[in-house]
Amino acid sequence: MPLVFAAIAPHGSIAIREACAPGEEDVAVITQRGMTNLGRLFARSRADTVVIATPHNVHISGTLGVVVAGRVAGHLNGAPPAISLDLVSDSAFAWRVLAAFGDAGLPSVGISFGGNDPGSAVAPMDWGTLIPLWFMGGRRRQAVHVVLVTPARDLAADAHIRAGIAIAEAAARSRRRIAMVASADHGHAHDPNGPYGFDPAAREYDDLVCELVRTDELQRLSDIPPELVERAKADSWWQMLILHGATSKGWRGRLLSYEAPTYFGMLTAAYAPTRGTSSRPGRRTPRRTRAR
Repeated sequence: MPLVFAAIAPHGSIAIREACAPGEEDVAVITQRGMTNLGRLFARSRADTVVIATPHNVHISGTLGVVVAGRVAGHLNGAPPAISLDLVSDSAFAWRVLAAFGDAGLPSVGISFGGNDPGSAVAPMDWGTLIPLWFMGGRRRQAVHVVLVTPARDLAADAHIRAGIAIAEAAARSRRRIAMVASADHGHAHDPNGPYGFDPAAREYDDLVCELVRTDELQRLSDIPPELVERAKADSWWQMLILHGATSKGWRGRLLSYEAPTYFGMLTAAYAPTRGTSSRPGRRTPRRTRAR
C-alpha cells in the first residue's frame, strides 16, 4: 500500500529530555514538544515499518546504502543506559528498496554487519536513527520494524529525489504500512563557539528550509546552491531530498517546530497523504527561538 506517514525529525541528543545532561533538560524544549507531537501523529498512522534516511551510518562514496542486516541496535553515547533500542529490520522491504534503487538506475548497495548471514546479523544503530525512533515507534510494545537508507553526498540532488520515488513505489507494492523519516539537523554554524564556528549561511539556510516546509514547496530544495549547504554546515539537504521524492505526489506537510538553541538548527515536520488518513496535517506557523 502507499506510504502512510512521513516526517522530518532532528537527531540532536537534546531532543530526548531523558538523555540531557543535568541543566540541559530545557535547552531544546520546543524541539522536545515537536518530537512528542510527531510521535502522536505517527501513532495515528499505524505504521508497521519505518524507513529512516540517516546521515550518520555508513558512508559509501557515490553510492546509496540500504541496511539488510536482520536487526539494528544501539545506545546513545553519553546518555543513560536506558536510552537504547534494539529493533528488528524489515529485511524483506529492505531488499525491495534495494531492488527499486537498481531498477531506477541508482548506484546502491546492501549493507550488513558482523555475522556472515544478513538475517542473523545486527547492524549498529546510529544516533540519526535512534533519536527519531525514540519517538516514532521504537519504544512501543510491538515495536516498528526498521529499514535504514544512507544518502551519498557526492551524488546529485536528482539521485536522492529518485531514491525517494523508488521507496514510495516499493511501499505501494507492499502490504505493510510504511512510514518515511528524514533524519535531519540543519545549519551547524549558528554559534561562533560551536565546533563549526559561525557563518550567517546557517541562518539563511535554516530560514529557507523553514519556508519550503511551511509552504509545501520541497521541490525547491534542489534549487538551493550546494555552496550554501556547505557554508551552513547543513546535515539535512540530502535526506530531505529523499523525503521530497517519496512525498512528491498528493502529500501535505505541517511544520511543527523549529529552533537553534545551540550551534545547530532542529526542525520537526509531519507529512501525510491528502486522502485516506485521519492524521492529515495542516499548515501551521512554527514557534521559533533565536540561535544562541
